[in-house]
Amino acid sequence: MSQPPTSQPPTAPTPITVLVVDDSKLARAVAVRLLRQARPDWAVREAAHAEEALSVMAGGRVDVALLDFNMPGKDGLALAAELRAERPGMPIAVISANIQDEVIARARDLEAAFLAKPLTGDALAGFLSGAALRLRRSGPS
Repeated sequence: MSQPPTSQPPTAPTPITVLVVDDSKLARAVAVRLLRQARPDWAVREAAHAEEALSVMAGGRVDVALLDFNMPGKDGLALAAELRAERPGMPIAVISANIQDEVIARARDLEAAFLAKPLTGDALAGFLSGAALRLRRSGPS
């Protein structure tokens, strides 16, 4: 008696990949630790500045970006504008201790969230929940 053909086992969904960009190694480490606590199943990539971030983006899939505002060279808002032009649906957060209305307004104009430093687990988890919802609705890139 022949057996019916077996179907392929379902493949695990590709994890969401988050790019953390900050010129401070310590700040990146804190963001990565909080991110892994909130979303242990998500992949993390890191960059120390905007040009490195663009290289990471060109070299592989990135679904969500966490960008420091104050970096040498291109700041986080300039990088956010560039990413927004390339990836209109990407969830982006600008992170900064520079909590000025102008910086927050510029982030919002780019449809990016603003998260204050020092970054807290609750603030990051809230952003990541919104990002996950946005990606579910649009599908990861």
